[in-house]
Amino acid sequence: MIRADFYEKQGLLTGFEISGHSGYADAGEDVVCAAVSSAVQLSVNILDSFDIPVSVKVGDNVIGCKVKGNDKSAGMILEQLRLHLEAVLEEFPNTINITISEV
Repeated sequence: MIRADFYEKQGLLTGFEISGHSGYADAGEDVVCAAVSSAVQLSVNILDSFDIPVSVKVGDNVIGCKVKGNDKSAGMILEQLRLHLEAVLEEFPNTINITISEV
């Protein structure tokens, strides 16, 4: 299962860490993993294109992104990522675990 942990501060999303494999299909054939990976990459690229300062860490099967500061635009972009992941989860149940933690 993909684990999507979002971080929230003062009502705005400020970052995320996403890791794991959905288990929907084998690696390289998994449409859920492809959808999540694409959405995460797009979100980070949008943050960058708006010159929103972020810290991004990529590891083996994990990516983390933290916004530096409490930026409303960044929060809206990250909220759209969360909503997208919820839509994927609705279409493919039991593939993503989404949590939001106050930081």
